This record gives sequence, C-alpha cells and structure tokens, in this order.
Amino acid sequence: MALLIILIICFVIILASSQPCQTPDDFVTATSPGHIMIGGLFAIHEKMLSSDDYPRRPEIQKCVGFDISIFLHTLAMIHSIEMINNSTLLSGVKLGYEIYDTCTDVTVAMAAALRFLSKFNCSREIVELKCDYSSYMPRVKAVIGAGYSEITMAVSRMLNLQLMPQVSYESTAEILSDKIRFPSFLRTVPSDFYQTKAMVHLIQKSGWNWIGIITTDDDYGRLALNTFAIQTAANNVCIAFKEVIPAFLSDNTIEVRINQALEKIIAEAQVNVIVVFLRQFHVFNLFNKAIERNVNKTWIASDIWSTATKITTIPNIKRIGKIVGFTFTRGNMSSFHSFLQNLHLFPSDNNKPLNEYAMLLSACAHVKDSDLSQCISNHSQGTLTYKANKDIERNFSLRNDFLWDYTEPGFVHSIQLAVFALGYAVQDLCQAQDCQNPNAFQPWELLDVLKNVTFTDGGNSFHFDAHGDMNTGYDVVLWKEINGHMTITRLAQYDLKNGVFIITDQEAKNEFRNLKQIQSKCSKECSPGQMKKTTKSQHICCYECVDCPENHYSNQTDMDHCLLCNNETHWAPVRSTVCFEKEVEYLSWNDSLAILLMALSLLGIMFVLAIGIIFTRNLNTPVVKSSGGLTVCYVILLCHFLNFANTGFFVGEPQDFTCKTRQTLFGVSFTLCISCILMKSLKILLAFSFDPKLQNFLKCLYKPIPIIFTCTGIQVVICTLWVILAAPTVEENVSLPRVIILECEEGSVLAFGTMLGYIAILAFICFIFAFKGRKLPENYNEAKFITFGMLIHFIAWIIFIPVYATTFGKYLPAVEIIVILISNYGILCCMFFPKCYVILCKQETNTKSAFLKMIYSYSSHSAGSLAMSHVSLDSTNSNIPMTNPSPGGKSAAWQKSKDLEEQVFGRICRENATSISKTLPRKRISSI
Repeated sequence: MALLIILIICFVIILASSQPCQTPDDFVTATSPGHIMIGGLFAIHEKMLSSDDYPRRPEIQKCVGFDISIFLHTLAMIHSIEMINNSTLLSGVKLGYEIYDTCTDVTVAMAAALRFLSKFNCSREIVELKCDYSSYMPRVKAVIGAGYSEITMAVSRMLNLQLMPQVSYESTAEILSDKIRFPSFLRTVPSDFYQTKAMVHLIQKSGWNWIGIITTDDDYGRLALNTFAIQTAANNVCIAFKEVIPAFLSDNTIEVRINQALEKIIAEAQVNVIVVFLRQFHVFNLFNKAIERNVNKTWIASDIWSTATKITTIPNIKRIGKIVGFTFTRGNMSSFHSFLQNLHLFPSDNNKPLNEYAMLLSACAHVKDSDLSQCISNHSQGTLTYKANKDIERNFSLRNDFLWDYTEPGFVHSIQLAVFALGYAVQDLCQAQDCQNPNAFQPWELLDVLKNVTFTDGGNSFHFDAHGDMNTGYDVVLWKEINGHMTITRLAQYDLKNGVFIITDQEAKNEFRNLKQIQSKCSKECSPGQMKKTTKSQHICCYECVDCPENHYSNQTDMDHCLLCNNETHWAPVRSTVCFEKEVEYLSWNDSLAILLMALSLLGIMFVLAIGIIFTRNLNTPVVKSSGGLTVCYVILLCHFLNFANTGFFVGEPQDFTCKTRQTLFGVSFTLCISCILMKSLKILLAFSFDPKLQNFLKCLYKPIPIIFTCTGIQVVICTLWVILAAPTVEENVSLPRVIILECEEGSVLAFGTMLGYIAILAFICFIFAFKGRKLPENYNEAKFITFGMLIHFIAWIIFIPVYATTFGKYLPAVEIIVILISNYGILCCMFFPKCYVILCKQETNTKSAFLKMIYSYSSHSAGSLAMSHVSLDSTNSNIPMTNPSPGGKSAAWQKSKDLEEQVFGRICRENATSISKTLPRKRISSI
C-alpha cells in the first residue's frame, strides 16, 4: 500500500518542520492579528535535528518529532482565544496571538522570548536596552507557556526584565512560586509541592514505604526529586534508589541511562512501586524496553504523562503493571470537542502545526487508528513526501476522533484558565481606556491586574494566590484495560487545602483497597505486639521486628516504639497488644494457706478453752496450786486466746483499723503473757534457791503486780506512740509486675522493731530465771518447760526476721501469723500440756501426799548437799579433817551439818505449803 501511494505522487513538497529558519517570520509557528497580542510557547516538536553532538554555529536547527499532545495544547490556546473573541467579554477588542515552537529546547525558547520583547511596530526586530521599561511597548502583552519547567525558568528570567506576565499551564516546579526570582510568573496549576505531597499521601495510604524514583536530569527533575525526598522523609517513606535520565532526546546517552535504570529496577526486587517524573517521550522509551524485559511494577505517574494517550497505546502496555497517576482537574470539554470536530474547516493560513499535522495524517492514511500515532512519529523525524490533493482534507475530516482520543483534559482546562485569566484582566484594564489602541497599556500594568483577577468558569471561581499559583487540585487516575484497550479512569479528587482524597464511587474505593494488596516494603510488616528495630542500614524502613517487652504493648502495625503501661495499675506480657489491669491481691479468707492457719488458730483457741476448763475443775489440786494460782493461769490463757484470735486481723482485705489493731494487740497481749511467766520464773527461783545472797535479792525483786503492770505498761506506751506518730496504714504495693498487693505498711520500722525487741528482752530475762531453776522436782518443774517455751519463741522470731525481710507479696502476713502461732503453741504446750497430762493421766501423783513426798525428797537432797558444802567449807577454813565419826560418838562437824539441813528443809516447807511446814519437820525430827 505504501509503495502504491508513492507511485501515484503528483508532486513533492518538503515539510516545514524540516526547513531551516530563514527569517524571523519563519520562526513563528502560528499567528493571528489582534488589538492585544498574546505570545505562546509550546514544544510541538520533541527535539532539534543535529548531526553534531553539540552546536557548532549559532543557528536555530531543524525541529523533528511531531508531538500530537502538545499540538493539541496549541489548539487549546487558539480555541480559548477564539472563544473570548466570539464572546462579549471584550466588546470591540480582539485578542491576537503569536505561537512559537520551542522544540523542547531552552535556546529556541529564549530566541522566541527575545522576539516577544522586541519593540512593537518597529521596522526592525530589535530589543532596546533601557534603564526603565515602564513606557516600553513590546511586541506582545503577555505570554502563555512554556510547558516544561526548565524552559519556563529561562524564559521567565528574560520576561522579568519588562515584567511581562507569563502564565504557564504545565510548569509545576516549586521554585517558580518564588516571587523574588520570578516576579512576573503565574500558573494555572499547583506546584510540585502539592503533587509530591499527594503522591506521598497515596503511598502512605496504600501501606508502601520502600519505593524508587526516576527523574530527568534538569531543573524540573532535580527540584521534584528534592521536594519528594523531603515529603517522604517526613512520612517515614524511604527511597530505595534514585535514577536520573538525560532531559533531552538529543542526548546520546539516554538509551544507556534508561537501560541502567531498568537494571536497577530489576535488581531491587522488593521495590514494587516506582514514581516517575519524566516527559512523555522518556516514559515511552522506558516502557517499551520494560515490556521487552518483562518488568511488572506499580508506577506512579506525574502530571506530565499520567493521561498521555501516546503511552496508553503502546503495544502490550498492560504487561507493564498497574499505573496510578495525578493529573490536573478537568473542566467542561464539550466546546473543545466541537472545535476538534470542525478543525478541518479552520483556516490553516499562518498555522504551520496544523498544516504539518494534515500532511502527516495524509502520509499515514493507510495506517489503522491504533498505529497512527507511531506512524506520525516516524514520518515526522525528517523529510516526508505526500500527495497534495483533495484527499488531504478528506483524511483530515475522517480522523478527527483521533485528536480527541489524544486530548488530555487537565492540560486543556489549564490552558483555558490561563487565557481566560488574561481575558478578564484585559477587561478590567479596558474599562477606563481604549484597548483598540495597542499602546493603551504596558505589560507590567496588565501584570498588576492579573495578579488580583477573579473569574468563574463552569460554576467555579478561580484566582491566583500570593505565590502566583492557581491551586485547582488534582484528579487521581488509574489505567485500566477495558475491552482490550487501556482506559484512563478517575478514582478520586485530591483536596489541596485539606490534604485528603475525595472518593465518591464505590468502585473507586475498591480500587484503593486493591492498591493495599501490593507489597512494596523493605522489611516485613511488624504486627501489633511488636516494634521496629532498625538495622545498620541507613534507611529507617529497613528494620527487624522484635516483641514488645513485659509491661509494654503496641496496638498498631509497624510501630516505632512499644508503649509503656502504667506500672502502678496495669501490666502486659511479652508481645502484648493491650495493657491488662492488675489484679488486687491480699491474703484472703478463701486462700488455702489462710484456711490452714485459721484452722490452727481455732485449734489453739480450743486448747486454751479446754485448758481453762481443766484447771477450773481441778482448782484445789497441787498441780494447779503450784502453777501460781488460777488467776495467773487465767491471765496467761487470756493472752494466748487474744494472740490466737489476733491472727484473724492478718487475713482478709486490709483496713486501717485492722492494720493498727493487729500489731498493737499482739504486742500488748504477748508482753502481758511474758510478764506473767517472768513472775512465775522469779517465784520458782525464789522458792528453791538456797543461796542467802540470791534469796535476799529475789525477795526484794519479787513484786508480782507492780512488775507485771510496769512491763506491760512500757509496751502500751511504745504501741501508743507508734499509733499516734507513725500508725500502720493500708498501702498498695505496685512493685510486682502483674498484681497489686494490698498490704499493711507498718508505718515505722523502728517502732515495729522496738515492740518486738522489747518482747525479746523480757523473754530473755524470763529464760535466764527459768534456766536457773531447771532442776526442780519433776512434777513441779515449770522452769524447765518455761525454758523450752522461751527457746521456741527465740528460734521462731530469729527465723522470722530474715524471712520477713525477704518475703514479699500477699503471703507476707502469713509469715507473721506462723511465727505467732509457733510462739503461742510453744509456750502453751510447754507450760500447760504437762500439767494437763498429770491432771488427766497421772492422778495418783496429783495428791497432797505424793506432792509432799516429792518435795521432801528434793528438799532433803538439796539441803544435804548445801549443808555438806558448808561443812566442807568450814572444816577447810578451821583445818578440821572431815572423817567419818566413830560408831560410838558424834563429831561437832556432823552435828553442825544436821542442824543446817533442818534449817534449809524448814525454809523449803514454809515457802511451798503451810501444811508441809507443820507436819514434815516433826516426822523428819522424830526419824532423826
């Protein structure tokens, strides 16, 4: 087919795109006269054709690579101007335009800017050098464009010289918001600050934190990369790699750099999301090579290429993976659609791009719609031959839908807003002056009005902010395959002011959920109950997951730190997601140990009552009388009863009353018990002591009632001061990890120690007295049992001190209960059980005669021993030898010992019983 077309060629012409610039008018791409001229800068061609690596002569080279999408941008500007001219907005005033093709080259764009600045209505193309351009009248009043930020920055610095308004529809570099460096620049799109912020928000919302980024090696790419890096760092998102590709297609290294970028993408297997800040022709080449190498990732598209039909029509584009992009908010496209439908009727005079498109369309007449874009791109790289007849117009009209398919609504709307903003600003200026006169106002005057203009379009109000930006917002788009064709669908809107996505469609919500299924993380997500532990890597997104320690928790995924529970009231086990309230514990009545101890206490009370009954029923027996009388026994038994009953205050929920009562009651009652036993020990020692000096001392000391009251009173004073100055109180012990121990805090360790120490001193004195009287008659030997009782008491409390100091928890009161029970049972068993045994089991020894016989036996033995010791001492002192008397006579020494024996025996009898003193001496004397 192609060969047939070539054979029927009538004549050949050379495309304007391949012709070099001969005169300044050749440099103009499209023009239309008007009272007020507006300049336009569009990169209709992708690059400049040059055989050298770099320019060798200062001339504008031929431009090649017809870009349909930018051609549509040019048509959008023309259409918007025609809309204003056909409306009543500027009655009688017509807007004209001069549009230049920058060929995606800064140098060409600056050449166009020079012509914009050239003096109006001058026979020569000159730019005058002036100190003050306030009255200078340039060729145009304002400029729309350029599209690419790198070109826009260069042009803007030149236009700043005359403060000529420059309104861009696409340049989004954040630096252009700086009104000090770019005072005459405005734009109808948001800056990349908001785009990168929206991208990071999407990344974070989708649960990704390990991504790659590819940018161009120019001002736009570097600024976008820096802004994006700042946004990611602030939101805990890490950039795994940064690839930079040459900005211009004329760079010979572009293919190598694209291959290197793909190698990096393949090597970083964990990176499944890649942000792309590239031009359309970069993305076109990148994706073609990625499809060849079966690279399947999720791509986040910047506003430059997110709706590019040139890329959506790449063969097998679906194999590239999922594409989510950001594009400028769209407007009403119906008017522009009608314009494209009737484009073949639009005059093509002074419109080189339109003529070139018609030629390319004719040259590709044999190509299907799906391959038309590639055909146009191939034919626009150099010289083209075509048939010049009526078939051109016919092909043009038949292929009108092709242009509509390539239309990017966001860019068209931005261009419309730029033209409308200039139109409304001109309207404000022309209200007080005749704008049909081209000299009516200077560009800087238009700039002042333009900065403050407000207008409506499609029911929405628009204006420039203090930075010269028109923050219209973004649409979030998703590329989906529908019926075999890649279609761009809108998912949501991004509200710049509030920084949120507005999703109204349920299907769009489902698509957002699907994005979360894609994994792009350096490390596995840490589950609740874990925290991130960063490794030696420089990225915070690369970490290990470690379990939260005890008393810490995390209730979200990927938490940097575990949260600390309130140690006083809550606790948490290892790897916990919540804190648990601590259980309040104390030695309760239901506790098995408490039940056992209370059973022993009740058993002790029963023993006390039983002993009291036994002693009461055997009141007049020698065993009961020899125990000091029923009163003393009752006092001692009462003390034991109180001590056994007092153990109940150590069990159950502690209260202030029980905390104060249990220690003071124990201290006073036990002191009273020891005081009574002390008096019994003293009385026994006094009754059976035969040392005259000790006898005199004990007689002076033996004052039962005063000593008992004094000893007990001292303890009462100690306990009273303790309760008044530092009383025991209820305290919550929160030192244990999982429970709160409700316990009695003793208030003063010194007072507690003083109370126990005082009891220990009395018990020690009692022990000494009882020990001295340990060799008494068997049935009367209380001293020996008192000695054992005190020993049990000492052992129990000596063990108690370290155990009590090292024990903690709810069983601490049980330690003191056990010690009290041991002391009580020790004294009770040693003092009363032997007597009860005699009363109940050996009743024959519990008689008066048996008791007297035992006393006599012990007395005679003790008196004889004492008498012999005195006689030995006397004979030694008088040097009289101690020899047995002769059978027939009695020596003086022997007689003296007998007298001493009678004296001692009589004293023993008097101390123990009146009946003994009346009967026993006569029997003893008569037997002698």
